Amino acid sequence: MRRHLLSLVLVLVEGTFAIAQTGTQLVPTGKGWAVRAPRLEPSVASEVVHNGNGILYHGGPVMHGSPVHVYFIWYGNWANGPAASDRQETVGLIDTFFGSTRGIGGSPYLKITTTYGDATGNASGNLAEVASFRNSYGRGKNLADADVRTIVVNAIEEGLPRDANGIYFVLTSSDVAESSGFCKLYCGWHDHTNLDGTDIKYAFVGNPAHCPSACEAQTLSPNGDSGADAMVSIMAHEAVETVTDPDLNAWYDAQGNEVADKCAWKFGPYRTLAGHGAYNETFGTYNWLIQMEWENTRGGGCDQALGAKFYAK
Repeated sequence: MRRHLLSLVLVLVEGTFAIAQTGTQLVPTGKGWAVRAPRLEPSVASEVVHNGNGILYHGGPVMHGSPVHVYFIWYGNWANGPAASDRQETVGLIDTFFGSTRGIGGSPYLKITTTYGDATGNASGNLAEVASFRNSYGRGKNLADADVRTIVVNAIEEGLPRDANGIYFVLTSSDVAESSGFCKLYCGWHDHTNLDGTDIKYAFVGNPAHCPSACEAQTLSPNGDSGADAMVSIMAHEAVETVTDPDLNAWYDAQGNEVADKCAWKFGPYRTLAGHGAYNETFGTYNWLIQMEWENTRGGGCDQALGAKFYAK
C-alpha cells in the first residue's frame, strides 16, 4: 500500500483461458508500484471473469476459501513498546476487526472481492483470524523484505499451520523499520513464497505510529488508538489485494494497480464522533475508517460496500 507523497486530506469462472504473450506491460509488486514484465492477457473471458471495468484479469488464481484464514505474527514489543499503539489493547482491537463474528469477515465491504474470479469461481468474500504467533525482535528492529519472509517461515515452522488458504500478516511494533520503503513508499505490502510445495501468502504491515504523518489518515480515531485504527485500514487493503491477486498475476490494471491501489486513501461516506474523528464502517460495537475498494461491476469504481453507490472513480 503506497502512500502518495502529499499531505493526506480525508476525502469526505468457469471456463478455460487461452493466454497470449504480447510485448510488455506493467505488473504489480505488491507494494503499490509496478514493474515491466512480459504481457500476459486472457483472450477469452468466462462467467466469473469480467474485464472492462477499469481492471483486467491476467490468468492467475484468486483465493476461494470461505473463510480465507488469517494469521497474525506480532513482531517486536506488543506489551509495553514505545508508542501508545504498542499495547495489548491494540492487539485486541485488531483481533476484533478480523474476528470470525461481528468483524470484517463476510461483511458487505469484503464482499466487493466476490466481483473477481478465476477459472474455478469467484474470489472469497470472507476472512477470519484463526491463530497468532509472537516474535520478539528475532530479526532485529530494521527488517529487509527477506527478513519478513523469514519471520513468516519461522512462525510456520514453530507452530502456525502451513496453509495455502491463509494470509500471514507480519505486524510490527512502532520501533521496527522496514528498509525497502516503509513510511516513504508504502505502509504495507503483500507477496507470496513457496514453502515445501505450499504457496504461502503473506503481508507486511508496519505500525503507523512509526510515521503517523505518512500512514495515519487522521490523528483522532474512532477507537482512541490512531495506530490500530490506521493499521486495520492498511490490513484491509492488503487482505483484499491478496485475495484477488495472491501471486501477483491475477487482477490489476494497465498501470499495475491492484484492487485496493486504485482506491488508496479514498474513504466512502463517513460520520464523525466528537473527539473520535471519522468512521465509515461499524462491525459489532466498534467503528472504523476503512478505505474503499475497486468494485469490478457497473463500469468499475471505488465502493465502500458491494452494490452501494460508487463514490469515486
